[in-house]
Amino acid sequence: MRKSFKSLFTSIAALLLVAVAAHAQTAATTDAKTALSLEARVKSDQEADKKAGEWVASLALNDAKKEAAVKELIATHLKAVRDWNNDHPYTTVPAGINPYTGNPLTNTDRQVIAISAMPKTIHETLMTGIRQNLTEQQVEAVLDKYTIGKVAFTLNGYKSIVPNLTEQEEKVLVDNLKKAREQAIDYKNMTQISAIFEIYKTKNEQYLNTHGRNWHDMFKAYTDGVKAKKAAAKAAEAQKTAQ
Repeated sequence: MRKSFKSLFTSIAALLLVAVAAHAQTAATTDAKTALSLEARVKSDQEADKKAGEWVASLALNDAKKEAAVKELIATHLKAVRDWNNDHPYTTVPAGINPYTGNPLTNTDRQVIAISAMPKTIHETLMTGIRQNLTEQQVEAVLDKYTIGKVAFTLNGYKSIVPNLTEQEEKVLVDNLKKAREQAIDYKNMTQISAIFEIYKTKNEQYLNTHGRNWHDMFKAYTDGVKAKKAAAKAAEAQKTAQ
């Protein structure tokens, strides 16, 4: 009996040692993951600070106080957008359909919906702060940095597609693009930013369609023209090679 008890005690002790070792390994793994997460966050914060500094430097404000204030506003906003995006993945929005098209919501659709619920104060704090320190032209320059110049790029596209674009048409198109730009700064990456611009590009197409234009026909004429130019250039190159 004494021998059996001793054997049982030895077995229990061995199991306890295994459990302690497993717990220690799990704790070490958890600590490593936490450290990695903290390291990644520090790196991300540094990148946001660097980006904010570069954007402010491009404004050439020549005012150290304003530069510091605007840099802090931009960096804080970039970090807040990142954190909200990371804490609210597309999976937080149930799968469903787009009520306007009937198509299933894409993962990008669901991510945009999740981010759109971000507290408005995050956006308002940035916009109020930079407008207190910058001219409207400088504010627009900052917003263009966020969206890599999509307003000018898209407007140039309209000028290529729409024949004899009128001053009034251009004003409406630009106003919508600027609304897209300001809304898009609250989104993390270019896929999401492009999705916001698509909303306002659709508004622009609808405006043109209801004011004597036909977007479908104009776009087709433009793409046909581009294809024709490419074909002509290719034929000319082939003829040159043959000679």
